[in-house]
Amino acid sequence: MAIEAVIWDFGGVLTTSPFEAFNRFEAARGLPKDLIRGINAANPHANAWARFERGEIGREIFDRLFLEESTALGHPVRGADILPALSGEVRPRMVEALTRCKTRFKVGCITNNMNHGKGPSMAMDHERAAEVGEVMSLFDAVIESSKTGLRKPDPKIYLMMCELLAVKPAVCVYLDDLGVNCKPAAELGMTAIKVVSEAQALADLGRVVGLDLAATEAAS
Repeated sequence: MAIEAVIWDFGGVLTTSPFEAFNRFEAARGLPKDLIRGINAANPHANAWARFERGEIGREIFDRLFLEESTALGHPVRGADILPALSGEVRPRMVEALTRCKTRFKVGCITNNMNHGKGPSMAMDHERAAEVGEVMSLFDAVIESSKTGLRKPDPKIYLMMCELLAVKPAVCVYLDDLGVNCKPAAELGMTAIKVVSEAQALADLGRVVGLDLAATEAAS
């Protein structure tokens, strides 16, 4: 079936990955690499991270619960200390690819985020929030986990986006930097692309939608 819509994750796709920032935080604190990812992967549907992303708890409770979870793993970390790492740098080449896709397809964004910072990207300053706001304005529809009470990889959130865009999953492309979030999209019938790098994502997306997005990379 012909592609009708391209659906994007935000952090780690249109911005640099928060996991890179987590690793820098861990290195600065003398913590084991990927500790933060490990805490977030434990009990992934009911831990502090998941509950904060669904908007079920506020920052203060998240801070306390994350500290309890990290302490149980032997490395106490306050939840509030890692929140500044969530807002990545916008990737201009990916934004240009989004802009080009928008000329031919419907475009949507599904982002797992928290009620923290400024705007959907959880920016820490007004300048970054404004930059992200310009990117968000390109989408035909945006779903934020903190506002809907649903978060990836719940299949309902992908179907919600399909309803907003008035498309079937089979005519959608979905991009995310996490395989666990790509899996339900693929199971619903979407063409899922796991974003490992900008170059790989641009090449894979270009092949699927029939656009020379690699030229976008080379021109940047």
